[in-house]
Amino acid sequence: MKRPEGFDRPPASTTGETPPRRGHTKKPAAPEAALPQPQPQPHRPARPKSASRVEAPAAKPEPTAPIARRHPRRVPTAERPLDAVARHDLKRAEKARRAYERGEARRFTRRSRRRRITWIVSAVSVLFVVGFVTGAVYSPLLSLKIIQVEGASRVSSASVRAAVDGQLGRPLALVDFDAITRSISKFPLIRSFVTETVPPDTLIIRIAERAPIATLATSSGFSVVDPAGIVIESGAERQPGLPLIELGAATRGSPAFTASVGVLLALPSTLLKRIDTVTAQTSDDVTLTLTGGQSVVWGSVEQSALKAKVLAAVIAVGGTTMKYDVSAPNHPVLAGN
Repeated sequence: MKRPEGFDRPPASTTGETPPRRGHTKKPAAPEAALPQPQPQPHRPARPKSASRVEAPAAKPEPTAPIARRHPRRVPTAERPLDAVARHDLKRAEKARRAYERGEARRFTRRSRRRRITWIVSAVSVLFVVGFVTGAVYSPLLSLKIIQVEGASRVSSASVRAAVDGQLGRPLALVDFDAITRSISKFPLIRSFVTETVPPDTLIIRIAERAPIATLATSSGFSVVDPAGIVIESGAERQPGLPLIELGAATRGSPAFTASVGVLLALPSTLLKRIDTVTAQTSDDVTLTLTGGQSVVWGSVEQSALKAKVLAAVIAVGGTTMKYDVSAPNHPVLAGN
């Protein structure tokens, strides 16, 4: 049996030296002269202690992100076989799936509710606006009470109002403008008209009257016509201030009548006042008779604007000339008595 170490150590020496261990040889001590001597250190004055020592505040530890908890993976052991671990993982997966589905259902329900509320508010707003406008337009507060007629000079304004007064009392949105058109078309002096509704209870009718251009001789007297040949008024006597159109065998609306009206429209107002008679059988033989008895050979209706300027010039220098021929405006002809 091996004896443990330490029980065969020799007793300690009385001189204080440790006996050498077995197998080790004690090296002789180096002479004292060979040992390095310690060098004296220079004297440094002691630093006076301050009355109070200010310590720097300790730095606050930076917050660290929370560590996501992770479920430890189950390891199959003898006590927990593989089937038990699989069932545990399956239950955990099903729980996570149900939590995800509940979150998605809440998010979808919240979005649908917000969209449904938006649609309901929009629909209610539109219905309110439509109802308010409909009630305001068709209410008795916006019924027609005043009819104004503007632009009438030759036709009576009272007659026009009396013709359309059947619309009084109706809401402005229900005024029958077709009936107004039929009533006003009975006035031959009215060429056109426009209507304007002014809430809450006013209807304005602006009319444009037909402008008389000449007089036509008829079997019963004389008829005042406009440029379109519409009879404005009739009478037994010729109306002064308007030229008389003599068509012979031609009728109103013929080319001779159209040419005569075209010549009258081309004349300036100063010359139109001096025209007494316009004679035409065709569209190329228009002849004018002035109030002084002078005659003007006009010819066709072509270049009527230039012929009117030439006629005004030759009348100014014609003196006692009784016949002017401007059928060729570049070469006018003046004839004496």
